Amino acid sequence: MNILVVEDEPKLNQSIVLGLRNRGYVVDGALDGQEGERKAIVGKYDLLILDIMMPKQDGMMLCRRLRERGMGTPVLFLTARDSIDDRVVGLDTGADDYLVKPFSFEELSARVRSLLRRGPSLTISMLELAGLKVDIRSQTVSVEGKELELTAREYALLVYLIRHKGEVVTREDLLSKVWDEFSDTLSNVVDVHLKNLRKKLPKSYARRIKTVWGKGYRLA
Repeated sequence: MNILVVEDEPKLNQSIVLGLRNRGYVVDGALDGQEGERKAIVGKYDLLILDIMMPKQDGMMLCRRLRERGMGTPVLFLTARDSIDDRVVGLDTGADDYLVKPFSFEELSARVRSLLRRGPSLTISMLELAGLKVDIRSQTVSVEGKELELTAREYALLVYLIRHKGEVVTREDLLSKVWDEFSDTLSNVVDVHLKNLRKKLPKSYARRIKTVWGKGYRLA
């Protein structure tokens, strides 16, 4: 498996490259977004690990440019920023996963294994669910041409459920992907936001968000 690491901190870049090589991967490194773009286009990589804050071209712009070229290689973002808005924007840019600094190498390695099992991503700018449309670029949701007024978290919850349609997603899944790792897993914040989301959706769509007692939720 071939991996490209684009990270502007030389010591961290070298640490990730050497660590992954020791795990048996073929790994190249780049120290800025422009060099990363050149290598990503020319090379045949199974995974891209991109820092967001980089000189010459940031990771989000790099990811966006590669997706616009039709490149479906899985992308893992590395970043020191951990707000909900940053996560939503990062994932909507085309990234597949998001790892916040500082992180352990074991966690990075686990994310790498998971993304490599998934294979190439589909470049998607629009999600649809039986007439409900989610425009990823503009972050809007509409039904029969009428836009729904959703909060950032309600939007993120809906996108996550649609992308995992048919799967049971736990409250812990939603807390880690839509909130942050320090959220209280015993709180009812997920239930409250999903209740509000259901109220804003037309009834036919709200009924599709099933509560799986003792486990979480499933979008039918």
